[in-house]
Amino acid sequence: MKKIINISLLSLASFLSLQCSDERFDILPNSQDAPEIIFTTEANYRLVLDGAYDAFKSPTYYNGDTGSSIILGDVLADNLILNTQGRQTNKAAYEWSYTPITPAVTSLYSSAYFVISRANIVLDNLNKVPYTDYMKNIEAEAKAIRAIAHFDLVRAYAKIPTQSSDASSSLGIAYVTTFDPSIKPSRDATVTITYDKIIADLQDALAKINATNGTIGRLNKTSIMGFLSRVYLYKGDYDKAIQYGEQCILANPSVGANANFVNVWRDASDDGELFTILNANVSNDNVNVGVAYNQNSVNPAGIRSEYNVNYDLFTKYSSSDIRKEAYVLTFNYVMTLYNHVIKYRTRAGSPTPPAQVVDVKFLRSAEVYLNVAEAYMKSTAPNQARALQLLNTLRAQRYASYVLGTETGTALLNTIYYERRLELAFENDRFWTIKRLGQSVVRSDYGSASNGGGGDAPTGALKTLPANNFRFVLPIPQDAINLNPNLVQNSGY
Repeated sequence: MKKIINISLLSLASFLSLQCSDERFDILPNSQDAPEIIFTTEANYRLVLDGAYDAFKSPTYYNGDTGSSIILGDVLADNLILNTQGRQTNKAAYEWSYTPITPAVTSLYSSAYFVISRANIVLDNLNKVPYTDYMKNIEAEAKAIRAIAHFDLVRAYAKIPTQSSDASSSLGIAYVTTFDPSIKPSRDATVTITYDKIIADLQDALAKINATNGTIGRLNKTSIMGFLSRVYLYKGDYDKAIQYGEQCILANPSVGANANFVNVWRDASDDGELFTILNANVSNDNVNVGVAYNQNSVNPAGIRSEYNVNYDLFTKYSSSDIRKEAYVLTFNYVMTLYNHVIKYRTRAGSPTPPAQVVDVKFLRSAEVYLNVAEAYMKSTAPNQARALQLLNTLRAQRYASYVLGTETGTALLNTIYYERRLELAFENDRFWTIKRLGQSVVRSDYGSASNGGGGDAPTGALKTLPANNFRFVLPIPQDAINLNPNLVQNSGY
């Protein structure tokens, strides 16, 4: 697998905002990091931009255990069940009891804006060198990174356009397009405005970016088209979701072959990956992205999981489904068998690689197939035949000896939703899909044991989050509002 060389840079976003009264610290930590010096060569722009990619691995984006996006979209929904023998991380998210000071749901806010700040530092300084094709590509990547992070923010901290009739006109988020720690931006007047800004950045990036940047760890035309299919699906512009999704599929048609699929999650294959956050086994990386799910335990021996696979979901993976082997391991902890999530447990290799250190599959072609299939069913000119063809292409690589399906109409659309849940489980999709469809979260009556037993099944307020409940929109962190009084808190908090 090709890897980007990770170069650790002190974040400009950090040192430019430091204040200290001690004269010994009234200098920049490293003068070579000053914009006047670092932005002098094209190669240096690449180093700083790679720092923006690395920021996706910062604590609470795709790193750590509390509030990490690696688990947030599933713990809020119905794919997981809290294991009371775990450390109880993200418990407030699981219980839907969060407030503006709860890290389990507010951490993404600052970490996403940290990514955005690193992208904006690059964009603010583009005029310091000639605008060559190389620099045009740098600009495109930075704008795409900025758009992707803003999208993660808007689907969490605002309504989703397809969620309800009032969603498009409801409050958006602050779309930040420059690095200036002194500014106090307001939230966009509507969600539509925020989505239009995301799309504008992605469209500009698509027009300027290279067809390939040589690695799945950097954005290119194919991956940006895939992201456009995602954003347009959420916006409810199904014709555009089809347009860009089909172009992405044409450029990278593999959904991840059955024979390679387990190896994708052990970092021994890139088959079907469109954009991946690389996570090298070196001293300045080794980011534990999977620790939010479980940890290996020596005493007592076994796998200690924070959350286990909900038994209702577990039973939906048939024995012929390769995803069951790739995603789940049934193993004990303190004499009880549990179904553990192992998507992020370890990569293949010898000697034994560090636990929980794997690449983050940010976007896969399988999602694009599902985006386009759903969009065809909802477009102004529905095409059920093509939707079924896309769905069958995916299923043929997930089930052994697969016989092509023949669903039509409502049954076909429901099967697309069904396969989306199975395919994208534990990839930060489930809660946002339920939200954009305007549905309720309804958890099963099963406990956390591997057979659905145990006395910890969700009941009462933990069982159902009704459609359009205010908690589908996460709270803006109170710290952010304290620093910027122009921000408006979401309703209900």
